[in-house]
Amino acid sequence: MKSTSRAAQALLEKLMAVIADSREAAPECSPGRKPWVKAGNDLALKGRKSSCAAVLVATARLKKAEERVDIRTSRAEALTHLKMLVAGPRPCSTQTRVFSQAEKAVPSRTRSSSSRLCASIALAILPLIFLLSCSKDSGEKEAGVPVQVVTVQKETIQRTVTAEAILFPLQQAAITPKISAPVKAFYIKRGSLVHKGQLLAVLENSDLAAAAQENKGSYDQAQAAYETSTVSDLPQEVQKAQLDAQAAKELFAAQQKIYNSRQELFQQGAMPRKELDQAGVDLTNARNQYEIAQHHLDALMKVGKQQQLKSAAGQLESAKGKYLGAAAQLSYSEIRSPIDGVIADRPLYPGEMAAAGAPLLTVMDISQVIARAHIPQPEAALLKVGDKATIAVSGEENPIEGKITVVSPALDPNSTTVEIWVQATNSDHRLKPGTSVRLSMLAQTIPNALVIPATALLTAQDGATSVMQVSADNRAHQKNIKVGVRQSDEVQVVEGLQSGDKIVAPGAYGLPDNTKIKAESPAAGQAAGQSEDKSGKPDEK
Repeated sequence: MKSTSRAAQALLEKLMAVIADSREAAPECSPGRKPWVKAGNDLALKGRKSSCAAVLVATARLKKAEERVDIRTSRAEALTHLKMLVAGPRPCSTQTRVFSQAEKAVPSRTRSSSSRLCASIALAILPLIFLLSCSKDSGEKEAGVPVQVVTVQKETIQRTVTAEAILFPLQQAAITPKISAPVKAFYIKRGSLVHKGQLLAVLENSDLAAAAQENKGSYDQAQAAYETSTVSDLPQEVQKAQLDAQAAKELFAAQQKIYNSRQELFQQGAMPRKELDQAGVDLTNARNQYEIAQHHLDALMKVGKQQQLKSAAGQLESAKGKYLGAAAQLSYSEIRSPIDGVIADRPLYPGEMAAAGAPLLTVMDISQVIARAHIPQPEAALLKVGDKATIAVSGEENPIEGKITVVSPALDPNSTTVEIWVQATNSDHRLKPGTSVRLSMLAQTIPNALVIPATALLTAQDGATSVMQVSADNRAHQKNIKVGVRQSDEVQVVEGLQSGDKIVAPGAYGLPDNTKIKAESPAAGQAAGQSEDKSGKPDEK
């Protein structure tokens, strides 16, 4: 490269000598004199203007070449050389009349040949000047591009999943009456705090109260009949059967003794046969009566008692059921809160007709809220019940902390997404159900991860990622990397960099490879930016 530069320099010196000789023959062709400014109507000067214009065209071509090549200090010096070689001495202040006399002294043929020579020389030296501008002289210094440089560090980074969600209450009850009746009275209004079981409204219930009272009387009557059947009639009958059985048993025992004694006397010959036979007949009768009484007692104890008790119990249960049904109808006219919460809606006024099945009151428990979101399946696979999350609400400065309570085990068939619930405390009732919020759910925490600023990451059209790494000689080189977790303004580097490497932060986009840079700290860049914001324009030095 040095030998090429020397050869070009020698050739340039020869061309300088040729230009000097041409100026002696036709000094008026120097474009620096610009004679056409005050003698534009002179036809002889138009040819000279064209030759000088050719030099300007060549200069413009050099400028276009400069836009495609990174020319800094050498470019400025080469451009100065060109101006000195071609421009010649500074324009004099001679008037048009004096210049016209010098013009007449030079033949027109000489002027034309000199103009062509001047243009040819200017075009010939352009490649040499470009070659000189590209050469690197060992003694000159290349100016560095000021950029911000940061060091790759190990930090703890978190993988978060974000999604849009809608707030819902912890519990909600749309209270609908089971009967159609006019509203007799409301004991609450919209926005009132209520408790579980609290009476909220009463419907007209005079007919229902009368029916309940009638059935209550029937129930009391059946209950009394049951007690009479179980305590009075049945025990007396059983007791009578027991007494009959006992008397028959005693009579049978007495007849048995008489028969035995008469049989002994008959055997001794002290008693006739007739009396012995009579004693046997009496014994047989006594035995039969005892057996009948015992069977009757057993029947009462087993079958009769059970059937009689069952009949009495059935009548009692029937009466009780009718009474409970009437009482339930009456209770339907009293509207009570099924949960603790606040009255969110009360569409009717006292005296209006409440239709069965139509919502009469709406109660919401907003002591806690649930944000429901639908996210893609790959992101849902990173979450589990109990993970921390935050809820960002428009108008609230600080996000509200919560946790994941539900990760749906199945996909929504319509959207093929997974529903996620995040529950958060709402003790001051600032969060309103139905509000659109943004969820940030913590899926993973990665300690000791290589982290770079997101502004330093370059992404190609094919999706490849890279950074501009700073070498030891303060040059920026493009380095391909693989990234992992992205968190706001930070990106995890999985492959391609090591801890302690230096990279270009803001300003890496559009920076050519192997560019000389001048490192600046991020703090200095921020201070310059603040100074520019305050003044309304960049600082001028």
